[in-house]
Amino acid sequence: MPMITRQGLTLVGVAVVNLDDERAIQLSLPFDSHCDPALDTAVDGVRERFGSDAVTRAVLLGRDQGLSVPMLPD
Repeated sequence: MPMITRQGLTLVGVAVVNLDDERAIQLSLPFDSHCDPALDTAVDGVRERFGSDAVTRAVLLGRDQGLSVPMLPD
């Protein structure tokens, strides 16, 4: 709590499990090749403006990433 008080909290994760409903369906992600590139464009824009470390997986926060390979522009 002291670290949160000093630095603030910028990420909150929520998980919901063990719900039972016979009407529930599993939604699928759009993995087809014709999906809208808006998300990739937005993430690329954030990385261009704020650096490559601006967007990462939450599980990697606070971990040593080790050596990194420079990314060349497309």
